[in-house]
Amino acid sequence: MTSAFDPITIGDIQLSNRIAMAPMTRSRAYGGLVSELTAEYYVQRASAGLIITEGTQPSVVGQGYPFTPGLHTAEQVAAWRKVTDAVHAEGGKIFVQLMHTGRVGHPDLLPDGLHPVAPSAIPGEGKVFTTDGLKDFVTPRELTAAEVEEAIADHVTAARNAIEAGFDGVELHGANGYLIQQFLAPNSNQRTDEWGGSISGRIRFAVEVTSAVAAAIGAERTGLRLSPGVKLNGIDEPDPRPTYEALVQQISGLGLAYLHLLEVGDRDLTRSLRGLFPGAFILNPHTEGRPTGPEELALVEDGTADLIAFGQLFLANPDLPRRLAAGGPFNAGDRNTFYGGDHTGYTDYPALSA
Repeated sequence: MTSAFDPITIGDIQLSNRIAMAPMTRSRAYGGLVSELTAEYYVQRASAGLIITEGTQPSVVGQGYPFTPGLHTAEQVAAWRKVTDAVHAEGGKIFVQLMHTGRVGHPDLLPDGLHPVAPSAIPGEGKVFTTDGLKDFVTPRELTAAEVEEAIADHVTAARNAIEAGFDGVELHGANGYLIQQFLAPNSNQRTDEWGGSISGRIRFAVEVTSAVAAAIGAERTGLRLSPGVKLNGIDEPDPRPTYEALVQQISGLGLAYLHLLEVGDRDLTRSLRGLFPGAFILNPHTEGRPTGPEELALVEDGTADLIAFGQLFLANPDLPRRLAAGGPFNAGDRNTFYGGDHTGYTDYPALSA
C-alpha cells in the first residue's frame, strides 16, 4: 500500500515523500524582495516532498497585498535565486506559486497610478489589507482583449524568470478568488467576448495561460491550483462541476506536473477531477474548521490523492514530515504572527530534538 512517506515523481522531478508544503502568504517581502530570512524559512522546511512558495506576483499590477514578492524584475530573480540555492543545498524541491490577484487589491498598493484589473468591472466583496489598514475593494478596470493577452504574456515571462531563479517549477494560482478564478466564476466574469459567456469562454483564460507557461518552461515543470466552489473574495460558483470538469479535460493532455486542488467540501467533485487528470494530484483537503492534520495522510493510502498539502501545520512545524511519521507532537501556529513582522512566528518554531 502506498503511503505519504513513499517517494513520487512529478513531471521529471523525484520527490522524497508525498507531503507538500502548501502556498502561504507571509507578507515579509519588504520592497517586494525575499530575503535571507525567507531563505531560512524555506530551508527549515526542505524535508517536504515539495515546497510551494507564497503567492508571487507576475507583474506590478498583479500585486494585491502589502509586502508580497514578485518575479518580474532582475533584482527579484536574484533574490529568489538565493532561496532556491539554499533549499536545493538541503535536498529540497521548490515550486514558486505565481499569483495575479486581479480585482483583489487596491490602488494604494500599486505605483504610477495603476489600478486593479479584472475580467469585468465588478468589485469583490469585503476589504483588502493595505499599508494603511483595511480598505474596501475598489471597482476594478475591465481588461481589454489585448490586455488579457498581455496578462498571459506576463505569466510566461514570470515563469521564465522562475526557472532563471532556480525553481524546480511553477504553480499557477487559479484558486481563492484571484485573477484566473475571476475568469472562471460567472459572477465575476460577465464578458460577452471570447473570454467570457459560455463555459468554454470562461475557462479560456485558465487554459491559455496554463498552455502558454507549459510551452515556455516545459509542462513537466508546470502545475495548476484550483478551488471549485470557494467563496473567498466575493466568488460565487453555484454549480462548479461543469466548469471545472471542462477545464480539467482541456488541460489533461498538456502533460502538466500536477493538479493541486483546494477542496471546498465536495469529495465527489474531487474524485471526478482526479479521474479526469492523468498526472500527479495534490490535495489540500476540506477538514471542516481545522487545519489539515495527520488524519489526512490516509487520503494517499486510499488513492484519493498522490500528495497532501499541509498549510498551518507546516507553518508551525518546520520538520513536519518527521513529526507526522512519529505521530507528533505538533506545535500550534500563532495567528498573530502569520502576516508581516520579523522572525517571530516565522523562523523560530522549534524542530524536534534529536
